[in-house]
Formats: sequence, C-alpha cells, structure tokens
Amino acid sequence: MIKKVGKEFHAKIMLFGEYGVICNSMGLTVPFQEFKGRLNFIDHVPESIHDFATKSNKSIRNFFSFLKKLQDQNELKFKVDIKLFESEIEEGLFFESNIPQGFGIGSSGALVAALYDRYALDKINNRKNLNPLRIKKLKDVLAQMESYFHGKSSGLDPLNCYMKQPLLIQANKEIDKIGLEMADKENRKGMFLIDTGTIGETGPLVNYFMEQCQNDTFFKSLQTEMIPASDSCIRSFIKGEVKEFYKNIKELSKYLLINFAPMIPEPFRDIWKKGLETSVYYLKLCGSGGGGYLLGFAEDLDYAKQMLEKLDVKIIPLYQLAEHAKHKQEKLN
Repeated sequence: MIKKVGKEFHAKIMLFGEYGVICNSMGLTVPFQEFKGRLNFIDHVPESIHDFATKSNKSIRNFFSFLKKLQDQNELKFKVDIKLFESEIEEGLFFESNIPQGFGIGSSGALVAALYDRYALDKINNRKNLNPLRIKKLKDVLAQMESYFHGKSSGLDPLNCYMKQPLLIQANKEIDKIGLEMADKENRKGMFLIDTGTIGETGPLVNYFMEQCQNDTFFKSLQTEMIPASDSCIRSFIKGEVKEFYKNIKELSKYLLINFAPMIPEPFRDIWKKGLETSVYYLKLCGSGGGGYLLGFAEDLDYAKQMLEKLDVKIIPLYQLAEHAKHKQEKLN
C-alpha cells in the first residue's frame, strides 16, 4: 500500500507585531503561498533529494521524542497518535519543503502545522467553528509543539500556517480571522522581501529581546513608541488609509533602526537608512531578524526596485480589506 502524502501548508509573513506581541501589541499575519511544504516519504521522491529527506526524517524523529516525553509526563496539551507517528517515521517520513529555514517566514510553523494535522487525535479543524476561544486553544497547542525549535513560541506562526488565512491579533490577545484579499496587481504600491543572504537564529534573538525588556528605558520606549506605531500601521493598512499608513510605517522603520540594530544585519543598515532618508521605501524586520528576509513597503515599487537593483528583491502580494469584511472594522478601533 502506497502511503499518502500530506496536505500542503504554506509559509507565512507576520506583517506587523514581531516582538511587539510579546508585550501586548496587535499583530497581523498572512499566508505566503509562494513557499510551501508537505509530509512525504523518502521512497516517493527522486534520489537527488534523499540526503535532504534523510536529514528531515532525523529531525522529525527527534521532534517525536520531544512530544512523546511530554505525553509520558502528562504535559502534552493534545492527544497524538503515537503509534502511527512512530511507524511512519520508520517508513521514511520527512517534510518536503521549499520554505527557507531561518528566514522568518515560518519554516518550523509549516512543519508543526503539517504534523498536527496528520497525527493529532481530536484535532481542531482549521475550517469549522473557529471562534476566538477555539483559536486560542489551537494556538496554545501549536505553541507547545513549536517550542521544540525555538525554546519559546507564541504559536502564531504555526497557527497561521495551519489556518491558511490572515489573522488579526488584538492587544487583549484575542485572535480572529480577518477578511483580507489580494489587491489589484496593477497597483504601484506594494510590499517586498529582501534576501539578506544569511540565516537568522530565532532563539538567541528572542532571548536577547527579553533581556532588553528588563531595562526600564527600553521597555518604556516599546510601550510609548514602537507598539503605538505598529498598531497604527495595522489599523491604517487594513482600512486602506494610504497616507496614514506610510506615515506610520516610516515611524516604525525609524524606531527599529535605532533600537533593534542587533537584529538588522550590519550590511543592510545603510540600505535601511537610505529608505528612510529618501522616503522611497521603508524596511522592517520579517520575523525575529538577524538574517533571513527584511520586509519592505513602497508607494512606487518600480522606483524602489531601481534603488535596490543590486539586491535580491521578491515582490509579495498586497492585501486589502475585502468588501464582505468591512462591517468588521470595529475590531480595529
């Protein structure tokens, strides 16, 4: 009998709220369909990727041991089909993925979503009856799973990968689906990613951030400058308030350059600064930073690409509030 491959799970982009959500800011995260992954078996794929598949299988085997230990200690927050999971690992289970690891777009989140979907017993369906309470429960489960990779996880990355739709995180931690859709492709305004060419390590950077939060001056600046700027970006972005949005993203970009410099690869700090000085584009962190991708916004994508012509720039879809969702705008106030 041929084993069935798993469902596809896409990467994600946290447009706003990285680091801030730890300190009670809002957050906005969207799927990124260009990158994706699925569970598969080594004997299903070409010889050319067997080395990759073998390493992935070993990683999943270690992850399985992590979950089994939690289950044996009665600490696992969901029921997992241990027998099926273990037997499929022995049969060559691996995660077939083109999502770059360490680039801030949810490589571990997609893997966690795929494993939860396949092996969770009494799993929470990602399409049915997802009220805020069930979403929170799902997030907590996925956060526990992803903590294996980062030491601490908010659960937002795997939640977005699993639910496959834009999510709005409120300051009270309530999470809700939000009706965003792709904007007109002919729009000159847009978003892009810059490949820094280096890999970021989430765990050490999150630990550094938590240490910085012990500094009263730094923590106060988060509360009075970064979080208000980030929350304003979300509100104006979703409502389509273009002038306000670019004003807000400029303030957020400026704050990050000054206060989050260790998370910005050194060769890109001048590029970041040039965007602020010219107002042609504005950069921010994508994920925890330290490498991977930087996220950019521009009112004129063509002009921004000309200024960044020597860099690896990837245009990403621009989202806007869907017509059918405009009645929910009170959630943003």
